[in-house]
Amino acid sequence: MKVILLCAGYATRLYPLTLDQPKPLLPIGRRPILEWILNRVKEVQKVDSVFLVTNHRFAPHFEKWSAAVQYPWPIRVVDDQTTTNENRLGAIGDLYFVLKTGGVGAEDLLVIAGDNLFGFDLQDFVARAEKRRPHAAIAVYDVMDRELAKQYGLVQFNKDGEITGFFEKPKDPPVTYASCGLYWLPAETRVLLDRYLQESDNADQPGHYMRWLTENDRLYAFTLTGFWFDIGDLASYQKANELSSTLEQGS
Repeated sequence: MKVILLCAGYATRLYPLTLDQPKPLLPIGRRPILEWILNRVKEVQKVDSVFLVTNHRFAPHFEKWSAAVQYPWPIRVVDDQTTTNENRLGAIGDLYFVLKTGGVGAEDLLVIAGDNLFGFDLQDFVARAEKRRPHAAIAVYDVMDRELAKQYGLVQFNKDGEITGFFEKPKDPPVTYASCGLYWLPAETRVLLDRYLQESDNADQPGHYMRWLTENDRLYAFTLTGFWFDIGDLASYQKANELSSTLEQGS
């Protein structure tokens, strides 16, 4: 299984912190966001390599970081060659760029947004997702507050976990299950990604591809427990840092 970390954003909402520093390398407590993620990835038994896709501006930062850390598998930094927020490839564009340039064929993928701070059991997520093969799966987190839910992309699913609807920051949320930026894409879905990119001109938000999967195949949701922060702005970053000592105990 290959892990793909999506780290190519420019994080303009976190300026000035991210003017000269990529968001995934911002510290939460004693370690960067990225290392929180990778400590969870270490739980997953079938991982054999990790790809980290970033932009041309921040590629040297990740190269320097990767040279100084040690993990059970190699971490390959992939520069998507974009230089501004305006010419970025988008998350799905970056995913496809990694698959093409990295020579990754039809293999199982665990795709993770690089600005996620979570305490989920990834091995449990993968094990549950594999039971839905050949269909893909995403992680969702119940924020348990309809006012708070207005800030997120929300997911609706039936009793079997099959997703029946997506809602992007709705004014009147029908559910409180937020998509966590964590996706399991089995090898069988590679042809679906190719087809999606042929049919669609939207390679930005993963939610668009996930919605397409619900319409053209099947997609399942798994509710995960633990802590979760979507580090999207200064307020969420500051809150995560304020709680970092507590998060360390539960990590």
